[in-house]
Amino acid sequence: MRLEVDGAPVFAATGGTAFDPARPVVVLVHGAGMDHSVWALQSRYLAHHGRAVLAVDLPGHGRSGGDPLDSPKAIADWLVRLLDAVGVEQAALAGHSMGALAALESAARHPDRWRALALMGVAAKMPVHPDLLKAAEANDPAAAAMIVGWGHGARAQLGGDAVPGVWTTGVARRLLERAQPGVLYTDLAACDAYTHGAEAAGQVRCPTLLLLAAEDRMTPAKAGRKLAEAMDDARVVELAGCGHMMMTEAPDATLDALAKMV
Repeated sequence: MRLEVDGAPVFAATGGTAFDPARPVVVLVHGAGMDHSVWALQSRYLAHHGRAVLAVDLPGHGRSGGDPLDSPKAIADWLVRLLDAVGVEQAALAGHSMGALAALESAARHPDRWRALALMGVAAKMPVHPDLLKAAEANDPAAAAMIVGWGHGARAQLGGDAVPGVWTTGVARRLLERAQPGVLYTDLAACDAYTHGAEAAGQVRCPTLLLLAAEDRMTPAKAGRKLAEAMDDARVVELAGCGHMMMTEAPDATLDALAKMV
């Protein structure tokens, strides 16, 4: 689905069905340097089971135009303008990693626009290692290699993707490498600078799922649980045997948890 937000073209995958705003709407937000494709299984299932799905490419990512937004707060407000662009008053919102920070901030800043929230691979603060920031700033392929290495659990590193013929870590690395120059650095710098997570959590009023991973080295599960403690109506689900990239490492378990919330 192609639309326009802030005068720039935006792409959102709808899960293989026509977008119908009369259905319960679900907005899916990807992480740093990525795009809508990380939600491939989840978006398709939800779209074929009664939801209207917008798995969006953020500005400057994937098939969307414009420049990447430089903070979770900027993305948070942009997501509301996305709803306005499709004529939707309220939706469920799910975000992963950087997208989770943006989703958290949007639910805090615009409580009337979101009926449910799912935060995946999240922590109140998400500092980025200086070596990773330096590599991303230089558009060095080593940045993608670091993210893939740190961002996947042991099973994914060995292969054996849930989808026959798919190389989990290879696909993730290629996705990061095809981002436009500067996009990954902008995203990582935005995560590194964000310090409002705990305060935002206290302002969220909708039911919230925190989907965490036992082998997540980028946003450890214990940090996600601490964030949940700051929320009024939060439920935590921890996935065993996978790391930060849960949508592709454990797609079925991720979907099972997500579908109950959105």
